[in-house]
Amino acid sequence: VYLFKNKVGKIIYVGKALNLKNRVSSYFRKSNLNHPKLIALNKNIYSLETIIVDNEVEALILESNLIKKHKPRYNVDLKDDKSFPYLRITKENFPRVFTTRNRVNDGSVYLGPYTDVKNLRKILKSLGKIFPIRSCKYNLTNEAISQKKYKICLDYHINRCFGPCEGLVLKEEYNQMIRQVIKLLKGKTKELISELTEKMQQYSKEMQYEKAARARDQIKRVNSFFFEPPKVAGEKFDDVDIIAFSRNEDDGVVVIFQIRDGKGIGRQHFFMNHLEEKSDEEILETFFLKNYLDRDFIPSEVIIPLDLDIVETYKKYFKERKNITVNFIAPKIGGKKKILQMVQKNADFILADLMLQKIKKEETIHHSVIALQRDLRLKNPPLYIETFDISNIQGKFPVASMVYFHNGRPFKKEYRHYHIKSQDTPDDFLMMREVVERRYSRLKRENKNMPDLILIDGGKGQISSVLAVLKKLGLEHIPMIGLAKRMEEIFFPGKSEPLIISKTSAGLKLLQQMRDEAHRFAISFHRKTRNKYNLHSELDDIPNIGPERKKALLKHFKTVENIRNTTLEKLIEIPGFNKRAAESVLDYFK
Repeated sequence: VYLFKNKVGKIIYVGKALNLKNRVSSYFRKSNLNHPKLIALNKNIYSLETIIVDNEVEALILESNLIKKHKPRYNVDLKDDKSFPYLRITKENFPRVFTTRNRVNDGSVYLGPYTDVKNLRKILKSLGKIFPIRSCKYNLTNEAISQKKYKICLDYHINRCFGPCEGLVLKEEYNQMIRQVIKLLKGKTKELISELTEKMQQYSKEMQYEKAARARDQIKRVNSFFFEPPKVAGEKFDDVDIIAFSRNEDDGVVVIFQIRDGKGIGRQHFFMNHLEEKSDEEILETFFLKNYLDRDFIPSEVIIPLDLDIVETYKKYFKERKNITVNFIAPKIGGKKKILQMVQKNADFILADLMLQKIKKEETIHHSVIALQRDLRLKNPPLYIETFDISNIQGKFPVASMVYFHNGRPFKKEYRHYHIKSQDTPDDFLMMREVVERRYSRLKRENKNMPDLILIDGGKGQISSVLAVLKKLGLEHIPMIGLAKRMEEIFFPGKSEPLIISKTSAGLKLLQQMRDEAHRFAISFHRKTRNKYNLHSELDDIPNIGPERKKALLKHFKTVENIRNTTLEKLIEIPGFNKRAAESVLDYFK
């Protein structure tokens, strides 16, 4: 396994190779540098680290773990499983079944991930109709049940729960039902229906007709729980995953169509990006790497759209680690090719829908921006808004912040901090003029886009001060307003009377959000600057006292005042201090 790192030692790409020389040198051949992202990777590679393992299986696992841990910038980005929900079956006396996005190593069983949340809710609702699983969160210990700490609820009376809270069902009987739930969710319907049929017949013989009727109803619902897969002449599917993918420039989607015991149990899809310079083989390999190593159940057959060299390694992995034989098939003709084409249509449709959503998201203007345009009577919607705020204590440690909102949402990559250069003055107007001039003179110099609206935290004085700077830079055409906090009044340049917007307006709420965010950003930076200065002014100027000795001083004496009043003997007792360092401290404070 090889790791490319940048100048600061951060891992930017992880890969594996049997022949390291051939694989790694390919990144530096001029004939391969035909894409901007590959060129960018090449420029950022500063060092190479390699990890040798015993075989391809070990390399596969190590590569997967390293990608999950470090999330390298130039590897294909597959949406992380952590963002998808799972069905969790708890490890309790009487287990519960519910959805979760966080996996906890407490012995619980996790099934998933499920990429379609809406479908997952339907599954959970259907489960509740088939099996009387408890929905309460009670801790049903043996002691709690024997003392009847909890009472049965409505679910028991409508046959949606066995009533374990009052000991109305044996632990073994309840857990047998949970095992049936797991079989159903894994698609093992034949085995489950056979078990339920046997129970129904047994209850009927024992004349327990209500229980027999319940088992009969369970069989009906299990049969309708999954859908019948498309019929293909000459083909019979048992346990199989059918995988197809579709791509469009930088984006792509992989679709898995899952069949278990001859029934379709669902369709999952995974979005991917950073694909422009990647081959189809690399995309599918990345998908396998992130999605098949940790799966609880792997079918005996996986139909894929391409022949991949990596499948031999996966066969070894599943045989060695999970003791199962998996066949990977890339059909060229016949019934399997037909069903693969059907899944391919699904992938194309999902990707087209994704691209349409992206276009709509980019084109749709947030309602708060429309409301602000209306309230301020602007010609164009203010999609790009920059907000300025100043923070200081009577002119001491003056700093400023600029926060950037795009389409009504904060865009933190464009946030900026400023140290005020006109130090030790309580003149907020002068500070604001300095920051605005530095910001927009730089944008002009670098020929970057200007904002649609400038928001200043302040009233008429601040607005007039900033307007002079904009005129000097030839930018007075940019709309600018000031928001005074006391009455939430809005001031315009050259107008003496403020504008009052309705308190319920989405436009005013957006202005308040931006003003408060700029204030928060400025305050946090001011506090950090002040604390750094306070520590520096007391201890950092002492000769022979570096960062480690400074930490030792503060840890031992707690306050600077205690250090000032200490003795030579006490200073020498501190680990890392000698007579020379101790004398330096005493001489400094004298």
